[in-house]
This record gives sequence, C-alpha cells and structure tokens, in this order.
Amino acid sequence: MRHLRSARVSLLALVLSVATCFGVAAGEFTGIPIVVDGDTIRFGDTRVRIYGIDAPESGQQCWVEDAPVNCGLRARSALEKFISDNYVRCYMIETDRYGRWIARCLKSDEDIGAWMVREGHAVAYQKYADDYVAEERKARQERLGLWEGEFVMPWDWRRGKRLDMSASRVNQDAGAAKPCSIKGNISGSGEKIYHTTASPWYARTKINEGKGERWFCSEEEAVQAGWRAPNF
Repeated sequence: MRHLRSARVSLLALVLSVATCFGVAAGEFTGIPIVVDGDTIRFGDTRVRIYGIDAPESGQQCWVEDAPVNCGLRARSALEKFISDNYVRCYMIETDRYGRWIARCLKSDEDIGAWMVREGHAVAYQKYADDYVAEERKARQERLGLWEGEFVMPWDWRRGKRLDMSASRVNQDAGAAKPCSIKGNISGSGEKIYHTTASPWYARTKINEGKGERWFCSEEEAVQAGWRAPNF
C-alpha cells in the first residue's frame, strides 16, 4: 500500500511539474516548444501538429534554383527561427489517429500556421481546413519558399510520389544555359518584365516559352519587344 501511495505522489509531482513548465490548461499548452518539423512542435512529451497546414517531410527533396534542396529541413529551420525562444500558446482543436494534438498555435498574437503558409514554408492542408488558402495564394504569386521552385505536395510525397532528382537532370539543367541570358517573364497580371543577371529575382524566375515568355540577348531587344525592367 505504501508503494502505491508513493507511486501516486510521484505521478502527481510529475503532472504538476509539466503543468508548471508548460502552463497546461484544459485543451491548451503554453511554453517554449521544441520544433520537430515544419508543422509539428513538442511540449515535453506532448506532440502538437499545427492546425490547417502541411509542411514538407524531413527527408523531402525539392528543386530550387536548378538544384536539389532538402525543403523539409528548410521548413523546420524556418519554424525554429520564427519561434526562437518565444512562448507559444496552442489551443487544441482535436487529436489525430496518432494521438497528437491538432492545435492552432500563436506566437504572441500571430498565427504560426498562417505565417508558415504565407512565407511559403508550408501549404494549406485543404483536405482538413481552408483557413490558410489566401496565404497560400499570396505565397504562390510571390514565389516564396516552396513556390520558387518545384516540389511535390507533402501528402503526395508521403504516398511515394517523387521529383526527378537524378544526376542526369542536374547535368541537363546545368548545361541548359541560353546564349541569350536575359529572361523575359510575364507576371500573373500579364505584365511583361525582363530580368538580367543583376536582378534579385533572376534565379527564381523560370521561363515558360509555351505561354509567351522568352529569352533576350540585350535589354534593348527586350524593350523593343514590349518588356520593361523590374523595379528594385
């Protein structure tokens, strides 16, 4: 009986310790979490999946600026830098099949899920929520994060879909430089803007000749064809 009482006291002490460290309340966690990946954080032993978003998996490769990049690690790093040593408050919405909390999490008053999607480090998980569709649209239009290159949606990647990351593609893209290096891009609004190698957007600008975009050999040629220089 004495051993049972001792065990209960130890368990109560553990619960009180966790509550003190992380500000545990009914359906709520507050504290400085550890980042697990781009859409999951941890308070002690409790994992919390950020509501409404899906980030690349830790081993997921994407294609950015003509080179393979571990976009899963990039997403985790972005979340770590954003949270830093700040307190985070999470409000549980439900639990998933793995027993993890699904929660809306805030740093101060800023929605962490919204920030991750708006900066292009994650996508809106529209199968379960449509809260961050507008943020995703903005990131896509501005070619931020994942949207500056090619990637497989995280849910498709988990099902086995992969980009071609073979050496042949790397060599092909590396050798695909055009003799005329000025990129004539057409924006989402239809505006024709050319980018020289001095443009801060040169590397992330992709040319799709199928929609009328083209390469130019000189700025004069681009201007005569109806393109203008970017503002920077």
